[in-house]
Amino acid sequence: MESAELLKKYNVAAPRYTSYPTVPYWDIENFSAGEWLNRVTETYASYKDEGISLYIHLPFCESLCTYCGCNTRITKNHSVELPYINAVLAEWRMYVDALQEKPKLKELHLGGGTPTFFSAENLELLINGIMQNASLAPDAELSFEAHPANTTKAHLTTLYQLGFSRLSLGIQDFDPKVQFLINRFQTPEQVAQVTNEARETGYTSINFDLIYGLPGQCIEGLERTVNDVISMKPDRIAFYSYAHVPWIKPGQRHYTEKDIPAGDEKFALYQFGRKLLLDAGYEDVGMDHFALKSDPLFQSMASDKLHRNFMGYTSQHTHLLIGLGVSSISDSWTAFAQNPKTVEAYLKKIAQQLLPVEKGHFLTDEDLAVRKHILNIMCRSNTTYNNSIPEQVHKRLLPLLHDKLILVTEKEIRITTRGKSFLRNVCMAFDEKLWLKQPKTQLFSSSI
Repeated sequence: MESAELLKKYNVAAPRYTSYPTVPYWDIENFSAGEWLNRVTETYASYKDEGISLYIHLPFCESLCTYCGCNTRITKNHSVELPYINAVLAEWRMYVDALQEKPKLKELHLGGGTPTFFSAENLELLINGIMQNASLAPDAELSFEAHPANTTKAHLTTLYQLGFSRLSLGIQDFDPKVQFLINRFQTPEQVAQVTNEARETGYTSINFDLIYGLPGQCIEGLERTVNDVISMKPDRIAFYSYAHVPWIKPGQRHYTEKDIPAGDEKFALYQFGRKLLLDAGYEDVGMDHFALKSDPLFQSMASDKLHRNFMGYTSQHTHLLIGLGVSSISDSWTAFAQNPKTVEAYLKKIAQQLLPVEKGHFLTDEDLAVRKHILNIMCRSNTTYNNSIPEQVHKRLLPLLHDKLILVTEKEIRITTRGKSFLRNVCMAFDEKLWLKQPKTQLFSSSI
């Protein structure tokens, strides 16, 4: 178990490295929608046999969860569903037209917001619309995020019949005090019911999201939450650090810094929760993620096939990820592109029959080289240089080496068991753009 001193030392603002370069360091001045489409078609032509990943952002929620850092639109007006679905399908047709054929989907994920804000009938309309211009790979993985309090049997049955086999439930914490502060309510009984119904329906992988460091959280409450979760035996568990970014998400001002566990208190929550999960038989897959040995996420890690993209860790690897909907980010391997962050701006571009990308970045050869090493560290816990490790990288790694978080040879960096909790800190050593231009304001959440 990590010492409090070590956790405190490395608890610095750090990117989550779902991409490299990270979004604040994109060269948006030289981005264009036309060249972005060229990069998409080039990558597709080179890797079409492996299939593509598709992420669809469904931003609507009926109420604001004050802890949330996602791009959301709060409304109880469900008449927004069909116009938004039609816009997403129009965007998808633009990509299919550029590819000049129906692509094969290896991965499809519905994120949010709250995808289960949409009715089962409208989700069926969305997926059928997507599949009119696509086919599914034999090993395709279809998954969706859901709120336990509004996920119905109809949602589960409809999406399962459309090919979905994986479900992710946002729980965060069962403690009533914490739920009040974060405005997120669901009981263990509700979660157990959805989980059982999903398994009876045929879902083969169920993920629970938990967060440590939430306002009002304490060891006793976290212990009850984790024990309740363990009793339901989800296949995967994401155990995230709460990211307090009220300058980005004003909803987090619903409580004050005095309510938020910090320092030793937060470290204790992390250590305690992690130990409970490991003792219950969950394996530490990578940053924030735990899985049973029977789950494909663990199996992909064990066979060196784990991948990481804007959707987080995944057992599927594709070179082309297309993101549809407001704020979605796409990745053509040599370029990134992000859609507008407001529903109005997104719908306006679609109405003008324009591909709704707002900003992006074209990766240089140096970017691609750094990206490879960061992905290797995140997914395989080691990386190797063709020649020797660059002097500046080696110098940045010395404190981590001294603290036994990594092992270093002339060409290789390898994460130790102790270092598994510090992947973000290790990756920072490779991040040339971060070191060349240190942020003057806080861009990233704390690493622990």
